[in-house]
Amino acid sequence: MSQPKIKTLGELKKSGYKFLSIKDELRENLITKLKKNEEIFEGIFGYEETVIPELQRAILSRHNILFLGLRGQAKTKMARQLVNLLDEYIPVIAGSPLNDDPLQPISNFAKKLIAEKKDETPISWIHRADRFAEKLATPDVSVADLIGDLDPIKAANLKLSFSDENVIHYGLIPRSNRFIFVINELPDLQARLQVALFNILQEGDVQIRGFNLRIPLDLQFVFTANPEDYTNRGSIVTPLKDRIGSQILTHYPKSVEYSKQITQDQARLNKEQQKIEVPEILKNLVEQIAIEARTSEFVDSKSGVSARLTISAYESLISTAELRFLNNKQPYTFARISDLYGAIPAINGKIELVYEGEQEGPAVIAQNLISLAIRNLFIQLFPDPAKLKRKKEASEYTEIVEWFSQNNILDLLDKEKDEVYTSALNFVEGLEELVSKYYPKLKGAEKITLMEFVLHGLAEHSLLSKNKLVEGVSFKDYFGSLMNQNLNFDKEDNF
Repeated sequence: MSQPKIKTLGELKKSGYKFLSIKDELRENLITKLKKNEEIFEGIFGYEETVIPELQRAILSRHNILFLGLRGQAKTKMARQLVNLLDEYIPVIAGSPLNDDPLQPISNFAKKLIAEKKDETPISWIHRADRFAEKLATPDVSVADLIGDLDPIKAANLKLSFSDENVIHYGLIPRSNRFIFVINELPDLQARLQVALFNILQEGDVQIRGFNLRIPLDLQFVFTANPEDYTNRGSIVTPLKDRIGSQILTHYPKSVEYSKQITQDQARLNKEQQKIEVPEILKNLVEQIAIEARTSEFVDSKSGVSARLTISAYESLISTAELRFLNNKQPYTFARISDLYGAIPAINGKIELVYEGEQEGPAVIAQNLISLAIRNLFIQLFPDPAKLKRKKEASEYTEIVEWFSQNNILDLLDKEKDEVYTSALNFVEGLEELVSKYYPKLKGAEKITLMEFVLHGLAEHSLLSKNKLVEGVSFKDYFGSLMNQNLNFDKEDNF
């Protein structure tokens, strides 16, 4: 829809326009969307029965909102999407520093202009996309930044008293009147600045340099905070928290399917990369890495593990496969399990380690997380080798293990072409039969990748030996490898 053609206050009055506060505006538009069964929040998965209903209730209640949750839980993303519940355009007094509504002016500038020009007062229009202001709470933020300050030069030039509103230089909050205003990481905001927000939230008073001004600002406040901040860097002062209408707790996806939806939606891939097939087992492994990280004793659970870990890991997985195709000068086909190790640098920067984890090193922890993901996902898809052993049942994996015990070695190199990679896996006796037994409908890349996964899974359960090569991975007989290690130790001792 194009911008309305109304240019003056008189034309606006004739149009039947009525003033609506931003909270009422959000409420009315939410009700309209709910009645029409329209989607309200795009790209938000797993919150349909938890966070989104709470957010809807907060909007219907006309509350200011605090999103409280660990990193990477879509707090800021949801706040930004609230603009979709605003009217497409709103009228303002042209040139007004506070985006004054023509029928409810609050600044001296607007009041004087209307008194002077009456129905000829010029009107301009603001699109909803421009009605969003965001501030990251950092230690250097000042009251002047948020609320405003007195301008002595303006006071001198205009020969006005410092108590006159006309000498005020307005801060970000007053200039965001009739906007959605977001303060991220609220506990990082100094206590004195949080105190400065009290009256703005409740009474609409603004105090600048000891001068009280009654400016009934019309704002929808949204705050975000991480529970970790409460102890590490600061806290939300109690009176401010009391003035925030609704505190909404966010959370990580409660199922792998939701997590996969987030990853697929947020991963940034170009058209060439989208040609690369990623088998379902690899998508599940990427999500399982995050699950393992959130429960790892080496990762700081208070910091949380952001959804950005799985997104970055997935992008790196794609790029690792892409590099192989480029080096082989082949058309893009599918990713492999071993490509997952190319995502280690992406995982490194997304986990906050405790002291013990720092001692091990981020790269080692990332590799361990991949190993744990393979180990735990394996027993979800195939019989648990440990349970088979305890029950003294015939192992499903005997034929595969015996093939390796006959001094057979399988090297899967990163740069191998698809035909060589597929032939090598098909050469392992019992491997294809095992996968076909449990997943008879799988074909092509899905089947061959699951065959590689079985070898990684057996290695993680100590039925095979897996060694990382410079450019690939090697699978051998587990007990033969142990014997060779013992022989090498003996030689060193004898030496």
